[in-house]
Amino acid sequence: MDVNKFFASVDLLNVDTHRAKYNVCIHIPPHIVSDGIWGGHNSQGSPLRSSFPVFLLQVIIIYTVTRALHFPLKKLGLPVIISQMMAGLIIGPSLNIWVEYKIALFPYGSQDTLATIASLGYLLFVFENGVKSDFHMIARVGKKVWLIALVGLLLPLLIGSTHLPDLSKALNYGVDDKNHSAVVVLLTQNTTSFSVIASVLNELKILNSELGRLTLACALVGDILSNLLTFSAASLDIYQQKGGVDINSVFFIVLVIIIFFVYRPITMRLIERTPERQEVEDIYINIIIGILFVLGWCSMPLKQEFIILPFLFGLATPAGPPLGSSLVKRIHVFGIEFLLPIFITTSAMNINLGLLKFSSFTTFVTLEVVFLSHLTRMVAYTALSLLFKIPLRDAISLAFLLNCKGVVEVAMYGSALEKHDVSPEVYTVVVTLIMITHTIVHWMVKSLYDPSRKYAGFKRRNISSLKPDSNMRMVVCIHKQHHIIPIMRALDLCSPTPQYPITVDVLHLIELVGRSSPIFTSHRLKKGVSSHSRNSYSENVILAFKIYEDEKLGATSILPYTAMSPPMLMHEDVCHLALDKVASIIILPFHRKWSIDGKIEHEDKTARSLNCKLMEKAPCTVGILVTRFIHQRDSPLRLAMIFLGGNDDREALCLANRAAKDSSVNLVVYAITNNDTNSFLDNDTMVDIATLKDAKKQCSGLKNVVYKEILVEGGAQIASILHQMVDDHDFFIVGRRHGIDSPQTKKLQEWSEFSELGLIGDFLASTDLDCKSSVLVVQQQQLYH
Repeated sequence: MDVNKFFASVDLLNVDTHRAKYNVCIHIPPHIVSDGIWGGHNSQGSPLRSSFPVFLLQVIIIYTVTRALHFPLKKLGLPVIISQMMAGLIIGPSLNIWVEYKIALFPYGSQDTLATIASLGYLLFVFENGVKSDFHMIARVGKKVWLIALVGLLLPLLIGSTHLPDLSKALNYGVDDKNHSAVVVLLTQNTTSFSVIASVLNELKILNSELGRLTLACALVGDILSNLLTFSAASLDIYQQKGGVDINSVFFIVLVIIIFFVYRPITMRLIERTPERQEVEDIYINIIIGILFVLGWCSMPLKQEFIILPFLFGLATPAGPPLGSSLVKRIHVFGIEFLLPIFITTSAMNINLGLLKFSSFTTFVTLEVVFLSHLTRMVAYTALSLLFKIPLRDAISLAFLLNCKGVVEVAMYGSALEKHDVSPEVYTVVVTLIMITHTIVHWMVKSLYDPSRKYAGFKRRNISSLKPDSNMRMVVCIHKQHHIIPIMRALDLCSPTPQYPITVDVLHLIELVGRSSPIFTSHRLKKGVSSHSRNSYSENVILAFKIYEDEKLGATSILPYTAMSPPMLMHEDVCHLALDKVASIIILPFHRKWSIDGKIEHEDKTARSLNCKLMEKAPCTVGILVTRFIHQRDSPLRLAMIFLGGNDDREALCLANRAAKDSSVNLVVYAITNNDTNSFLDNDTMVDIATLKDAKKQCSGLKNVVYKEILVEGGAQIASILHQMVDDHDFFIVGRRHGIDSPQTKKLQEWSEFSELGLIGDFLASTDLDCKSSVLVVQQQQLYH
């Protein structure tokens, strides 16, 4: 048999039950590195006759095919794992194309080397997801989560076990040991993998939604129960075979005890000794990674899956900074980005669609078992969710997500295939179905569940609709410590008094690093808060706002929160808090920070992305605070409000009038109108006129408020007018005027840089203007009908 001389000789002996047997003679010493393209052909040193060049070429081919497939499939909303599995189908024996090239690129024996190295990627993937898991989540979940996870696991197994003898006869074709094929399919189809579901939730961008948090909790509990069940089944099988307790099981339990009751306390002590905002020293990271590989090796002589101990080891490792985030940062690129795609592709290369015959009884029974398992779990999860009063669409989405299979199940079937516990035909069916169901889950959840739909406004939540004597509820967001003082000054604009107080929900937003599970924590302000609070991430924020609350003497109530989530999903936490607390306005810091001399000192693209998303989806009014000047409380504030008309400007005017109740605020309202006497007064313009008239009436007795009307002939004049204003005021309040195209501001579109600020706000915040005044850009809640 010609295998490009990769071995000395390979002879095909016979083919039995889809398995080929070979007699292999290897070169001693083996060819590792070739003599190059131009030399060594006669001495058998050409690239395709040496293992290292073949390995590199295989990696190149896998990545080229994977990325080429992912580009069009991504447009269809399919995850990258589908591209990786389809690459395996193309490169493997399933498609009878380019056969000679496949044999040359993937000669007999080279797949073992490739799969062995790629298996390290799977080990690191499982360990990383264990590290990202919140170990304390297990103790926090309620009875609802435990019941959903337990019933979803046991019900299909109980139904399937009653038909186990019949299934074994149908699936036993080509399997050496009786019953293993049926047991593997039943167990694998009905278990839950936290790693897979966490990855799917992240791909769907619903990780920190209500459904995402519930699914993660159910997945973590289900994964632990599944591992316990798998371990118990393996131990019971060994017990029945040997008639006693196996020593390997005892050693396994001892290692688990050491991991959770020795290793975890040591790491907690290590974290306490690590200085604030610093990473753990490299020597400890290297020791932990070394122990990880030792545990992976120990799993095999203990007759366990080689990833069970690494997963438990990761679960026992404290998530987040400083330890968990450092570990994830070290292993993610090499393990997840480089090796894991190779592992998935090589696993899919074992699929052989040519073996499938739909008239085959084995194929039919395998399809039936998989379909009934999914159906039973879908019904169980949906029924339980409805019992707990979860909406129908969310219940079905939860059932789809908990039914999702991925790389973990592919690895389990691959291990079973290697041990001859399943036949190649069964393997082909189940792994192909994993690819199909993974695609279906993505499409169905996207169509059924939209986390932003509950934020769509059908009821006005803004400042304009508040009664004059009502308590004003606000949400303010903090990213960095330098945001604290400017936000406090913006709160002063609301002129809180004990008679007209405000309630402020302060949300400290932190990027999720080294965790899979988002965290949302409420901190209750108490007298004598310790400076050594366990939650050191938000300690400075909490203490600063506690001092601010004490200074206000009952006029302001502060409720602090911390949210750790991925940057692309932070808006979900903000929207959820604003909706839950019935807030009237959300105040966000602008993504740029200026130095004293007017130069850009810091720019946070994550903050800008958050601001833009909240402008689109927020369930109330949104204000973006551009800080160029920090007002000293002991001096009067020169405040200006620029009014051109529209919902946003009317909302900004209400906020400005509220600020004017403070006698230390000198407010000037500039009403800019078009000098066109023949223009038709539409309903919106008439509302603007009425709003200005009412505002003047409310502030008629205040000496610190001045209204000025400015007539402009076109867009060319407004830039000049703004230039003249900036030196006369310390603070501007403007409306974003979203969706309004007016002749007054048309000229400003040429200089617009940040659309979330609107044309006026963007012009005032521009570096070209050299404005030293702060700006609050207001957008009224957008209603959807």
